Amino acid sequence: MFTNDRRQAERTGRHGTPRSQYLQELVTQFQNTNNEEAKEKIVAHLANFAYDPYNYAFLRQLNVLELFLDCITEPNEKLVEFGIGGICNAYPANAAVVCQCGGLPLVIQCLSSPARNTVNYALGALYYLCYGSFKEEILKPEVVELIEKYAATDTSVSFRNLANAFLDAHVKQR
Repeated sequence: MFTNDRRQAERTGRHGTPRSQYLQELVTQFQNTNNEEAKEKIVAHLANFAYDPYNYAFLRQLNVLELFLDCITEPNEKLVEFGIGGICNAYPANAAVVCQCGGLPLVIQCLSSPARNTVNYALGALYYLCYGSFKEEILKPEVVELIEKYAATDTSVSFRNLANAFLDAHVKQR
């Protein structure tokens, strides 16, 4: 994690596959399969690469963020979970892509998922997306109300902590 060019060259070796090529191969596999289980595995794998800033430019170049957004619209809850997990670390350049592609409503929709991980990832994604021109769309009363509900929950420490972090950072009147 948190790779740089030198470390990547060491890990790949002389005969290894360059990162951009490897990620492209994953995207191509995803696009060429109809097998739901295979798609889940590929998206989970791509989401793991989304945690390292070294990969951000590759993910944008290969339209992986858009692929994650497409997954959020699927009826397959695992694809939704892994898609929002890939978006979760939406730092500035990635956040812009997510928002420009109309992804905010999709991320907000994930707050109502029955899957705990999906809600956790959505809370994390909104934390990073809630800056600049996107803040107004995220801080709609119904969204803040739902996040406040998670902040008050007795059943999930992770929901409570993430929701409180969001509210502390982005909602002034607490």
